[in-house]
Amino acid sequence: MSAGLTGAGIFVGGGGEGYGQPQELLLKAGNRHGLIAGATGTGKTVTLQVLAEGFSAAGVPVFLADVKGDLAGLAAAGAETGPLHEAFRTRAAMIGHDLAYRAYPVTFWDLFGEQGHPVRATVTEMGPLLLARLLDLSAPQEGVLNIAFHLADAEGLALLDLADLRAMLVHVGERAAELKLRYGTVSAESVGAIQRQLLILENQGAAQFFGEPALDLADIMTLAPDGRGQINILAADRLMVRPRLYATFLLWLLSELFEELPEVGDPERPRVVFFFDEAHLLFDDAPKALLDKIEQVARLIRSKGVGLYFITQNPADVPEDILGQLGNRVQHALRAFTAKDQKDLQRAAETYRPNPRFDTETAIREVGTGEAVTSFLEPKGAPGMVERTLVRPPQSRLGPLAAGERAALRAASPLGAKYDQAVDRPSAFEILTARTQKAGAEAATADAPAAKLEFNRARRFEAPQPEPKAARRPAGSAARSDSIAEVFGKSLARQLGREAGQQILRGVLGSLFKAR
Repeated sequence: MSAGLTGAGIFVGGGGEGYGQPQELLLKAGNRHGLIAGATGTGKTVTLQVLAEGFSAAGVPVFLADVKGDLAGLAAAGAETGPLHEAFRTRAAMIGHDLAYRAYPVTFWDLFGEQGHPVRATVTEMGPLLLARLLDLSAPQEGVLNIAFHLADAEGLALLDLADLRAMLVHVGERAAELKLRYGTVSAESVGAIQRQLLILENQGAAQFFGEPALDLADIMTLAPDGRGQINILAADRLMVRPRLYATFLLWLLSELFEELPEVGDPERPRVVFFFDEAHLLFDDAPKALLDKIEQVARLIRSKGVGLYFITQNPADVPEDILGQLGNRVQHALRAFTAKDQKDLQRAAETYRPNPRFDTETAIREVGTGEAVTSFLEPKGAPGMVERTLVRPPQSRLGPLAAGERAALRAASPLGAKYDQAVDRPSAFEILTARTQKAGAEAATADAPAAKLEFNRARRFEAPQPEPKAARRPAGSAARSDSIAEVFGKSLARQLGREAGQQILRGVLGSLFKAR
């Protein structure tokens, strides 16, 4: 079992008396989702690393968020000179595992483009329904957002980044009176509320996330030349302090997978597996509509061959409706210092199928670092009996990469030419700005003074005589009614009116302007 695989699954560690009984996560049940939980410092990161290695060795692509930078070590082999080598060698012998160090194929990603290839999505791909739920919009505000998307499609205005969406919302607000007859009331208050929510998202760094080239899902579902699944590592250290952006990205990714992948039922192995570290950030203070969406995706994406694994400190961090979808579980130690902690510990123990050899609640409290209480689905889909398991040592490096090592791997990646340089093609913001400038120029031309100074043979003709005093405006009156601003407004209204009525239907989470 030097590759971390058994005959039908991933070798996680040894259980039973003397830890000599192999505990495995069946590949056929890999898309039934999972949970890795436990207090800080109990070994969750190592377990995640072991499972990622196992899926990769089985030819399953992996996508995971790296919160502390430790998981970057998957790209380098462990070493016998490492500080934990002797402890790993002893543990491997105890559980019957052949310890052999090796590196794994890794691609680095980063929403901010600093520690990996930039990850981007267009506003159009996000769609109005998903954006409305992420922004926690009211029904009237969601209606205005849908009008903006529909009008953008009808007028051929690509919504690629936040600047495009902001410009489109202003455009809709300026045409509120015209659009009211067709779509209903578009209030300035609703437009302003959406703009404020977008500002919150933008302040968390979403301006860098929305744009092109958008991530092609096929690029995170590739195999290395040797047949192992590519491990995609998202640098998430900065994302952890931007929970709204983190949730936006992950939910968009799952929604895109759900839309694009065909149904496959229960394949022999998953198509791709996702590990969501610090999963509580997806659920803390999330609106109910967003939680419902996550639950729906978790429930239905299994049939697409996608496995979801949530990593968090306490199972109570995950809503019960979603927790019930997680069939494979690794529970590291929980500390019960308060009455609430004790209740959470008791609830966690009650979710496992009992083992007559020990008390589950006591085991969860007592397991040491690198040991866990595990339960993996059996071949027929039933929950396996809970077992105290000594998790196998990882084959890759335990710890982060040096900056030079990461930079070298990124430079060697063939995806750099595709994603590292942003593309800013003309879209809604540029088109609407050009329309405004054109209308302003036309207004300025139409408002030019009728009186002109003419020169003939170096002699100036006299200007027309001023109008009689009686025809002048009273002293202190406002500027004439045909001011540049008013002519501009009339010209812009005519321009926009000619373009109304062109409609192109789109899917809520479609990809009309996606770069292919």
